[in-house]
This record gives sequence, C-alpha cells and structure tokens, in this order.
Amino acid sequence: MTNLRLAVLASGRGSNVGALMAAQREPDARFEIVLVAGDRPEAQALRIAEEAGIATLALDPRGYADRARFDADLFARIAAYAPDLVVLAGFMRILDAAAMAAWRGRMVNIHPSLLPKYRGLKTHERAIRSGDEVHGASVHFVTPELDGGPVISHVEMPIEAGDTPASLAARLLPLEHRLLAATVDLIARRRIALAGNRVDFDGAQLEAPLRLAGRSLAP
Repeated sequence: MTNLRLAVLASGRGSNVGALMAAQREPDARFEIVLVAGDRPEAQALRIAEEAGIATLALDPRGYADRARFDADLFARIAAYAPDLVVLAGFMRILDAAAMAAWRGRMVNIHPSLLPKYRGLKTHERAIRSGDEVHGASVHFVTPELDGGPVISHVEMPIEAGDTPASLAARLLPLEHRLLAATVDLIARRRIALAGNRVDFDGAQLEAPLRLAGRSLAP
C-alpha cells in the first residue's frame, strides 16, 4: 500500500502540523506530508514545515480581487503536488464552494467542538456559557456548509469547575492532535470514505462518529 499524500493548510502556530509530522515518522505510518500551505506568510506552521524539509506555499489573500480567485489559485497550486487528501489544520478561512468542489471526499477539517454543536468561532467560550459538562473536538469531511460536513470522529473531555476558554483550549489541544493523527491514519489505510452524505467505516455506514480512546478510534 502506497503512503497517502497529504497537503496541510494552516494559518497559525502549526501545532497540528507538528502532530501530523510526528505521526508520519512512526514505523507503521501510512501517510506523508508533501506540502504545507497557508494564507499568512509569517505563520509558524510554514516555518515548522521548512525546518523539516517539507515543501511550503504561502499566498497572501490581499493580492487577489476576491475570495474565489484566491481559493482557485491556492487549490490549483496544491493540485500540482498531487495530494490524495487535503487537511485543514487551523486554516482560518471560509473556502469558496467552486474551488473545493473537486476535493469533495478528499478534504477534512479539525474543529474544536463536538459537532454539530458550535460551528464557527469561540467554541470554548460558547460551551462554557451554555453550561455544558462535556466539550471536545471533531474531524469532519469538508463541504460548502461551514463546519457542516459529515463528522468522522470525536474526542471528548469534561469541562471542569473554574475552566476558562483559555484553560479549556489548552487541555483540549493535545487531544486534538491525537484525534487528527488517528483519523488521518484510518483514511490512509482506506478504512474511512465519504459515500454521498455519509461516512463509511470499513465498508459500512457509520451511525455515529468514531470515538478516540487513547490513540485509537472505535465506534
């Protein structure tokens, strides 16, 4: 089985990029990052990739007439690296529907909430304000609907008394790293696929998102 080729998109510090890089160094890894791209040339994610000898691409949206033209150019350049899967790992832009159409079923995103709860921003603050007892993160297939694509996997954690958005985010981050790596691993092993508007796991419809336990995912 050939390794799954990943293009990773990130806008910030690149902690999930680092987690995927660490995972791809495991002896039984089935994926490799061929490109890290971003919309902020100063993003630490790009520096992390450069130091590891991974190709990088930085495009500034301010140089384009509109979002559609930026996204069209971005994905045309990504396609030149022939990735099998595009991973949005802290990529802080809403993508143009036309630009992402060719990548349906080949693009995933990690989001810091238990989707379908709390799409969009300020998820930790919203979970605390709502009085939730449990919070978490999700990996989902990307569709034109913001954070609305079919959910592949969840990781959960309790919200503790006295938690702030910052403390909740800090405790969740290492779980996000494990969730993303484990989910990409299953996709790389051809165990996860998008079938219409549903997720298939080992050839059967997934009735609920997979759950992370330790470093493994299970129904």
